[in-house]
Amino acid sequence: MRLLIICLLLIALGACKSKIIQKPKSFNNVEIVQLVEDSTLNVRALEIVDSIGPIYLTSKGELGILLKNAIINTVDSLKDKPFYNHKINLSNDTLSLNFRALAANKTQGFGITVGNPALLYKLDADLEKNKIVYQENHPNVFYDSMDFWNEQEGIAIGDPTEGCMSVVITRDGGETWTKISCDNLPSTKEGEAAFAASDTNIAIVGDKTWVATGGKTSRVMYSPDKGVTWRVFDTPIVQGKETTGIYSIDFYDEKNGFAIGGDYTNPKANSANKIRTTTGGVTWQVVSDSEGPGYSSCVQYIPNSGGKELVAVGFNGIDYSADSGTTWKHLSNEGFYTIRFLNDSTAYAAGKGRVSKLIFTE
Repeated sequence: MRLLIICLLLIALGACKSKIIQKPKSFNNVEIVQLVEDSTLNVRALEIVDSIGPIYLTSKGELGILLKNAIINTVDSLKDKPFYNHKINLSNDTLSLNFRALAANKTQGFGITVGNPALLYKLDADLEKNKIVYQENHPNVFYDSMDFWNEQEGIAIGDPTEGCMSVVITRDGGETWTKISCDNLPSTKEGEAAFAASDTNIAIVGDKTWVATGGKTSRVMYSPDKGVTWRVFDTPIVQGKETTGIYSIDFYDEKNGFAIGGDYTNPKANSANKIRTTTGGVTWQVVSDSEGPGYSSCVQYIPNSGGKELVAVGFNGIDYSADSGTTWKHLSNEGFYTIRFLNDSTAYAAGKGRVSKLIFTE
């Protein structure tokens, strides 16, 4: 049975995301189905693989994979389960791993740890086949987020170790990763870093990439060519303290993007914590000022909504906008760190103690 599960998971990690084109909806409710409940669990790194469902990495160094019903029903001993949570512990007696970033291309999953040393793993459903493909040792090393442009090219970003944000890139499908010199990146300002809150500091549309920074200065770095050249744009989001700024960014297309954050030490505050761009990130405007959600750790566009529908999650619960973030509707007090959409009405969310399925209804 172990070999069967491993084979299924290896296939699943190779799947890619797809879009289901449907008419946008206006939601008034959300049903929350608990998939994994564990008081020791802390999940900020979450992705959805089509052939299996959500996969996640934890602050305890665990890789979790939720097998779909269609898969587990082929295994007699699992047929009575609504899902099967296959969990692999990558930590060992000498090193406890804390993952906050996860990305996958069609053939492979990758995760990078926070803290020193930073270890970037090529992930495998078989524990013995997991391997480190990049390592960085520095007192200030702290990676926050990662993503892929295509099957060969991917990016991970982290806090500065020198005078710029840390950016490492692969051009060979994740086999090797190279850190970009500060000579080729915008210089950071005092107190500028990033937040490893939801693995959504990076937004990618085609070859274009946006990276959100936060802290005493909170800006948006932009690359039009998959990380070869970079510019940086100021934003009007709340900033000035180490705990303020952008925590999450998403783009619907090359022009329309949204960023959210605030101050996690003051989660009710909702002034200047939501910003929107219609110029590809060059200029940003504060929206829903002193209204709508306060501190939020993740924001995502709902697929196929024309850039109109957004969902934000955080300590305060789940909030929904049907007008590009101008106004918001509070759907639930249940808190999550991060969220990923499967289609235009179903998402998976993760946080402290749980991974859940979210079903949005009108």
